[in-house]
Amino acid sequence: MDYQCIVVYTVINIAPPRLTTPSSGYTNGCITWFKNKIKRAVAVYLHSLKLTPNNGIIHGNLACIYYKQGFIDLAIETYRRAIEFQPNFPDAYCNLANALKEKGLVSEAEECYNKALHLCPAHVDTLNNLGNVKREQGKIEEATKLYMRALEVFPNFAATHSNLASLLQHQEKVKMFEHLFFNHTRESKGRLRVGYVSSDFGNHPTSHLMQSIPGLHNQEKIEVFCYALNPNDGTTFRSKINKESEHYIDLSKITCNIEAAEIIKQNGINILINMNGYTKGARNEIFALKPAPIQVMWLGYPGTSGADFMDYIITDETSSPKWAENDFSEKFAYMSQTYFIGDHKQMFPHLKTQYKVNIELENCLDINNAFINCAENVNIDNMFCTNHKKISLSYKQYKPIEVIVRTIDIPSYVVEMTVNPKQIMVLVEGKDIDNGLSINYTNKKVASGENIRNGIVITSRKQYGLPNDAIIYCNFNQLYKIDPSVMETWVNILKNVPNSVLWLLSFPAAGEPNIRKFAQSLGLTPDRIIFSKIACKEEHVRRGQLADVCLDTPLCNGHTTAMDVLWTGTPVITLPGETLASRVAASQLNALGCSELIAKSKQEYQDLAVRLGTNSQYRRYIRAKVSKARLESTLFDCEHYARGLETLYENMWKCYQSGKELHHIRVSVD
Repeated sequence: MDYQCIVVYTVINIAPPRLTTPSSGYTNGCITWFKNKIKRAVAVYLHSLKLTPNNGIIHGNLACIYYKQGFIDLAIETYRRAIEFQPNFPDAYCNLANALKEKGLVSEAEECYNKALHLCPAHVDTLNNLGNVKREQGKIEEATKLYMRALEVFPNFAATHSNLASLLQHQEKVKMFEHLFFNHTRESKGRLRVGYVSSDFGNHPTSHLMQSIPGLHNQEKIEVFCYALNPNDGTTFRSKINKESEHYIDLSKITCNIEAAEIIKQNGINILINMNGYTKGARNEIFALKPAPIQVMWLGYPGTSGADFMDYIITDETSSPKWAENDFSEKFAYMSQTYFIGDHKQMFPHLKTQYKVNIELENCLDINNAFINCAENVNIDNMFCTNHKKISLSYKQYKPIEVIVRTIDIPSYVVEMTVNPKQIMVLVEGKDIDNGLSINYTNKKVASGENIRNGIVITSRKQYGLPNDAIIYCNFNQLYKIDPSVMETWVNILKNVPNSVLWLLSFPAAGEPNIRKFAQSLGLTPDRIIFSKIACKEEHVRRGQLADVCLDTPLCNGHTTAMDVLWTGTPVITLPGETLASRVAASQLNALGCSELIAKSKQEYQDLAVRLGTNSQYRRYIRAKVSKARLESTLFDCEHYARGLETLYENMWKCYQSGKELHHIRVSVD
């Protein structure tokens, strides 16, 4: 019978057939072949147990098969039966311990490992596996001794060599950190020294948002240090931060975190800002060394660090209500309205003013099918036939809004010709009008938002295959933010708004067919969803003005994307959730003074979107309110934002100097 068991073990370990050419059919065949061998092995073991039901070795081998198939509970039960019939079976104890450990029953696993060693002190698998348990428990000396004993028995045991090397390497790092401790003083030495640490100083959304902040700080109060973790990408985003920061230090070539931390400490930083969190390029090890007395999370990562070496997170009362404090390891440092900021006024000043292109037989107040935008130094009124009409818009109980509607007469052939991106510009009455689709081919610096756009540009729905007479709902987030629940809501909205479409980005492209398939399963025809490719930053922002309404993703809001859309005057509807990442758009709308766009339930979100789609008076009023507020509110006011940060920094430092326990702090309401 033992011979039969050996034969079965050999059968199930035969290598599957090798393939000379890739083929999904053959691959499936290999999987089936292997599964059949497993089934045969199990069948032989079960038949053997009918003949000798009290054979512990067969029970043990059968348990191994169950374990490899992922049937952990069945494996544990079978291992126990093997031990019952053969109590002096160290392999069974070791394997049972492995299965118990996988189930999270560590203390029971440890007991089984010890029983295996009692039966066979030289059992190398047990010595190695128990060493892993001790290591995970932080019992380093015990783990080291177990690994060494395993290697004495089997000097060529590769797994133990690897585990021991990893353990020793880790301990060496721990010893290095144990000897490094920074002492901090509570004394003031002139201005507060604030250090911004980021791997995103360059062409990155974080820099698009905050590139003006370092240069806007009051140098009588704040001494600014910017520490770059990434190499210079040669963009003006990088050079602007470099130029406008009082001190700019490139840490990208200093790969040793201890050395980087020592530089920060030598600079005498009072408040160190972590702009990465757990995003790409982060070096949280620097912050773990605590080179500054106060360390703060800001902007780049919408969540807690979960680390005891971070003291505050800069947020706001909408994004992080007081009831969420137990979800954060940091104390809240509240900005007065929103913790979010955007540099859009400086990057895209040509979008401050919009001229709607007149379309025959259509009411220009309701149609967003084509826009002309121009640089602030261009007097377009002297170049073309334009019309400025001051009107007062009202809706129900809302406060009336006075707005100026600007229209422009442009020949229809301009819209037709600029559908082709190769048509770089069109000459109208001797004046050049740039094709909004072509900027990425003609001026990379303007396309990326590094340089301000000059001249005149046209943007039309026709360029993106959008219907002129439809209500356009948009969302420009990456598709991974769209979950089935919100997709169902969007489909319901489209069904309730005749002649409406949903405009999405095909990013990533693999998501597009999945979205279409799911929408069709809900009864939506394919033509109701229109996908566009991702665009350069300037075009991405500019084309947002073509949409009527932006539908936010509740699970994870559009953060930078919501700011981009709002800068064009297009309203954003959001439904805040329980996490910081799901509440950012609501804080932006509060800062904008447009809280009526914040829904309190999924049904209210849907109803609000339907009302904006079907009620032209309400839609016109809300669009006018958003467009006016983007220029007058503090949402895009970087200088105002810098003053708020400075107040928070001063309050943080006062709290530290007092020696009091950390607590939530805030900027006073302006």
